[in-house]
Formats: sequence, structure tokens, C-alpha cells
Amino acid sequence: MIDAIVIAARVRSLAPETPEGADAVAIADGRIVAVGPRSEILPLAGPGTALVTHPTATIIPGLVDAHSHPVFSLGIVRGLSLTDVHTYDELVAALERGRAEQAGDEWFLAWGLDPTAFEGRPLGNAVLQEVLGDERPAYITMFDAHSGIASAAALARAGIDAPVTHPDGSGAVGDQDGKLTGHLIEFPTMEILERALPELGFSDRVAQLRGLLADMAAVGITAAHVMDLQDADALDLLAAIEASGELPVRLRISPWVTPETTDDEVAALIALQGHGGRRYRVEGVKFFIDGTVEGGTAWLASPDAEGEGLSSAWAPAEAYAERVRRFDRAGVPTATHAIGDQGIRFVAETLAALPPGGVPHRIEHIESAEDDVIALIGANGIVASMQPTHCTHHVRSDGSDDWSRRLGPERAARAWRTADVRRSGAILALGSDWPVAPFDPWEIMADAQGRRRVASAGSAPVAPDQALTALQALEGYTTHAHRAVGSDGGRLAPGAPADLVVVDRDPLDASPEDLLAARVLLTLVDGVATAGR
Repeated sequence: MIDAIVIAARVRSLAPETPEGADAVAIADGRIVAVGPRSEILPLAGPGTALVTHPTATIIPGLVDAHSHPVFSLGIVRGLSLTDVHTYDELVAALERGRAEQAGDEWFLAWGLDPTAFEGRPLGNAVLQEVLGDERPAYITMFDAHSGIASAAALARAGIDAPVTHPDGSGAVGDQDGKLTGHLIEFPTMEILERALPELGFSDRVAQLRGLLADMAAVGITAAHVMDLQDADALDLLAAIEASGELPVRLRISPWVTPETTDDEVAALIALQGHGGRRYRVEGVKFFIDGTVEGGTAWLASPDAEGEGLSSAWAPAEAYAERVRRFDRAGVPTATHAIGDQGIRFVAETLAALPPGGVPHRIEHIESAEDDVIALIGANGIVASMQPTHCTHHVRSDGSDDWSRRLGPERAARAWRTADVRRSGAILALGSDWPVAPFDPWEIMADAQGRRRVASAGSAPVAPDQALTALQALEGYTTHAHRAVGSDGGRLAPGAPADLVVVDRDPLDASPEDLLAARVLLTLVDGVATAGR
């Protein structure tokens, strides 16, 4: 029996076998039974078949965010959002507003700040002292989630009392007089401070996570590649949601492997593969070869403008390569965060040297890469996973942003070479890196085509020759996102899971500005509505 038939103006199935003029999809038992013109699909209906009609809309495959941190974000997206702050005056005004909003809270919390907003001032907690005073514990998680700014009172509570710099570039920054600035770099140091923050209760975290995933479904996301398993209660949170219903979004979870991960822990991660629930499971692992350009921890071939960026997160880097080979032999896919040009090169060379025919391996971010490295990625079946709005939201065409300033003109000119990656023949999966950037896939696909922040009128494009076509952008969220994990999905075809989206316009025939305004009318996972109707 056919459970439902969804009818629209057209179907963009991304499946070459779809008949011409297809405008309907038939669904039974959570799977697609048929795709074609309504004249052929409607006769399949029975007495109990639900007919869902959106006469002017488009049916597309469900969208996959190929890089996201939904559970990890619960500890980051707390307090005041600073994601729209671009100048120092805006920062002060936002903090003053937040001071009033959080007047009854012991801690002041904020997130999402781009360091460019300091406009050349030293990056530190002076602005917190200026607005909040000396006694208030306060903490800002920076936009890249790899650094933070803590007030003097917060540092004292965490027991951070002196500057320190570790070989991988992480640490607590001090000024020329040896005084702590409040700038904390990379996870090991940030975690010391974050352990002092007020904890959220388990039930509150369940409710927040359920709401976040529902918000993702509302914009057409049916699945996400989750690039961490850092929260000790992460799997318990997901199990708790499934105990009372279904997850609105499928989650593929890849736990971190760090230089501190022991052999026994590696064995445990291999054993954990496949563990999960109805719509979530552990699959793959995540590495970091370096940090961020803005934090001075990206692994570069030559120093940045601050004289930083010459270290890998792994010392020696060959230890990373050996770990990757261990997971490859065990049939476990890997994803590696690589941002600096030397880091990207080392990861690409490591993956290219693996025996052919194994599980897919990925490089995440690829912010500035040279020609031969892009060619190496394409020639060796290495997956590129990139986030276009990291470029369009934080890089300025005139090079005045912190990322461009640190790298210099030559390396900055190689920003997010998405079109070159596609020209190389590589798989290009697109995502948000939420909460580093918003998870709205329509904005990300629009910016990928415009190479500018389309939501900001008059913004200038960054490297416009790297623009994707409308089809390439959609493939990045569908077929290429599935190919990134070794799946042939992302198409609307008979036998496939009924994960689909009905959107109010045709994403293959919309300008970036029109695409930005797209409205999702219906999201289905396994043929069941997770958003809309």
C-alpha cells in the first residue's frame, strides 16, 4: 500500500533515471516507491494514501549538513550572540546590552565573536573589564570555537594564573609584561576554564538538543555528519530523545582522536563503530592536524604575519599518519581538520599513500591550498568537506580581515577553492560547522554561488572564480555529502529512504538572492514529516 504521494510543480531528483516531467513521489514503509509525472503516480494511490500537494513548489532530496556539532554546541551557544558584531563600537554596545540581559546571572557568557571586531586592538579581556568591571566572571567563546576570552575573575576561578604556550601553539596568552590577557587558545586550555562554568542539567540539555534538531529540520536538513563525541552525555542525550520519539535529523557521529589518545582508546573507538540508535550511530573518527589561522595555530609552510603557524597539533606529525593507517586497516573512515597549507598538504599526502579501495577519508575545511595539493586530492579519491560561509562571513575582499592579514595576499588569494576542488574531480561535501557558522543550508548554497555574504547587500565577492554552480551547490548537500561517507544516496529514486524536502522555489533556477529567501514547506525523514506539512 502507498502511504503517501507528494506532488509539486517539479521534482529535482538528482537521479538520471527519473522520467521527464516528474512532479510526484510515492512513498511506502518509509521508502520511495516511484518518482514520475503525477499522471503515472496518482493511480498508485489506495484508500488510505495521503495526498500532499504543493502546486508551485519543488521536491528535492533531503539536505545533509556534512560538518556540524549539534551536541557540542550546547556548551558554546550560551548567553549573548556576538555573531553580527563587526566593529569595536558594536562589541561594546553588544556587551552593554548583554550586561542588562544577564544582570541576574553570576556569570556573563557570550559566543560567536570574530577577532576582526577588535580592529587592531590587542585581543584580550580589557573590553570585558571596561563594560562589566573587575569582579564579574565572564567568558566569550570566539567564532571559531578554538579560542576564547576570559575575564580576570573567570581566570582566577579556573586557576589559570600565568601565561603558558605549549608546543602545538595552544595556551593562555600573556602580554609583554607577562600579564594574562584573557585570550585562551585551543581546546586543552579552554577546557580548564570551561570546567568552572555553570553546568546545564541533563533534562535542559535534552530539550535544547531536541529543539535545535527541530530547527535544523525546519530548514530542510534531514541528516548531519557530527564531527565530535566530546560531551560525556552525548549518546545518553540522543537515547533520551529516541525514548520518547524520533530524532528529527539523522546523525552520523565521528569521535575525536587527539595526540593524547592511547592505543587502548583507539581500540575502544574501533569497537564503538556502528553503536547508536534508530537515527544516530557512531561512524568514523575525527582528527585535527592543526588549529585556526586566527588563533595562530594553523600549520603553515611559512610563518604568518605574527610569526606563528609553524607547528602541527601532532608532534611528530608522523604519529598522526600512523594513527590514520591504523584506522584505515580497521575499515574506519577518518576526517581530518586541516586549515593551513602545510597541514592540508601533509594530510593529503598521508591519505594518498593509503592502499587503494578502502573506506573514504576526508579533509575538513581546506581554507588555503596550493594547486598541486588540490590535484592530489582529486586524483586520489580524497573527499573535500568545506564550509563556504567560513569564507563569506569572515573574509573581506580587501584583505582587511584577520584571516587575510595573518596569511598575506598570496595565501589569502587561495581562499576556499571550492570550484577548483570540483574541477579536480574530487567529491565536495558542504556544511556549516555549526555553531561556528549558521546552519541554514540555503544561505550556505547561496553564498557558495555568489562567493559573498548574499544576506549583506553590496558585499563584495571573495575569489569569484571559485563560485559553484547551482547544481554543484545542491550536490554538495545531497549526492556529494552521501558519497563523502561511501553512500550512493542523496537521490530520489525507487528503494531509497524517503528523506526529501519540499521547498517553495526551484534551487536550480534561482539566483543566490532568491535562494537565500527559500522557504521549506515540508521535510520528510523515512517518509514522516519532521517539519512542515
